[in-house]
Amino acid sequence: MKRRRRRMGQSASSADGQGCSGLPVAVIEEIILNLPAEQALCVCRLVCREWKAVVDSASFWREKCRREGLKPRTTDRKTRDWQVFYWLSKKRRNLLRNPKAEENYRGWDIIENGGDKWHIEGMFVPHPDETVTKCFVTSYFPCMKRQLINLQKEGYSLALLDEMQPDIIISDWYAPRWDCGSKYEICVELLNHKKAAIQTFRPEPVTFPQWNDQQWNQMTHVFSDYGPGVRYVRFTHGGKDTQFWAGWYGIRVTNSSVEIYPAEEA
Repeated sequence: MKRRRRRMGQSASSADGQGCSGLPVAVIEEIILNLPAEQALCVCRLVCREWKAVVDSASFWREKCRREGLKPRTTDRKTRDWQVFYWLSKKRRNLLRNPKAEENYRGWDIIENGGDKWHIEGMFVPHPDETVTKCFVTSYFPCMKRQLINLQKEGYSLALLDEMQPDIIISDWYAPRWDCGSKYEICVELLNHKKAAIQTFRPEPVTFPQWNDQQWNQMTHVFSDYGPGVRYVRFTHGGKDTQFWAGWYGIRVTNSSVEIYPAEEA
């Protein structure tokens, strides 16, 4: 019985749509779609050219996103865009540790501890996020605290940071006491490998008068198109009261966040 020869340049995928495993390409794609993405990239992609083509296709990552409920605002994406969108969406999380004062001051470096120093209290006015039950409170001289985020240690590659430059979104919640004036300050910096600033967000301090409505306010900012070289995010915030009262009558802060988003998805 003669073995049929494959023509020069003909791949293992024949006209009947079967791959090197003898399975139709549609079946191969369905199998890989049901596996963890890490296994698709690190194992399935190495099986043969046909499997590699499936994993490298835009349709594969687009369907992977659809099945896992990851919806971009625009669907006009190239293969790499869909793959990057998938990974960034799956890795999306708050990179700040202990943002809600649930673990005392763990994760924070206290750089100014004026007056009666930083303090942690429960909520005097409910936060819009009902899971937030504690806040950091400042005193009558400046109180500032900081975190330094190493993006590489958090799992973001140099190629991703330098070439794709995903949006870096910061958020912070702050509120005064109703019976005391206070001041809120924030500074967030994108730093290079030498910890020199590439971009800085430092709005004017926010000052509240005595006898205010003591409601929670949100400060947000989006870093985008920041250029290559970003390796760290340095997040600094705090403030004080303006009446110089002993105790903890100054600005309150809680539920801070730094997150990496796919560009244009904030």
